[in-house]
Amino acid sequence: MVGIHSGTRSRIAVIGAILTIAIADAFSDALGIHISEESENKHTTREIWESTISTFLSKLIFAMTFIVPVLFLKLDLAIIISILWGLFLLS
Repeated sequence: MVGIHSGTRSRIAVIGAILTIAIADAFSDALGIHISEESENKHTTREIWESTISTFLSKLIFAMTFIVPVLFLKLDLAIIISILWGLFLLS
């Protein structure tokens, strides 16, 4: 997000980057969970898909929280707020 902002200074580019990363990360983690659950041979098909979908949705929603500041604040301030939000979530 910081790199896209530095390179383009474009709100649309930053939002596009966040969306791309959010969707790609959510899909990859959901696929990993799906394959892991399938390989255990302990779960029903329904349980496997529930795990896959819940992983996808939770990862997507979590990543989308970084768009909120970009939508409602000036871009420079939104980047700082998003960095602080990320640090808060890690701590």
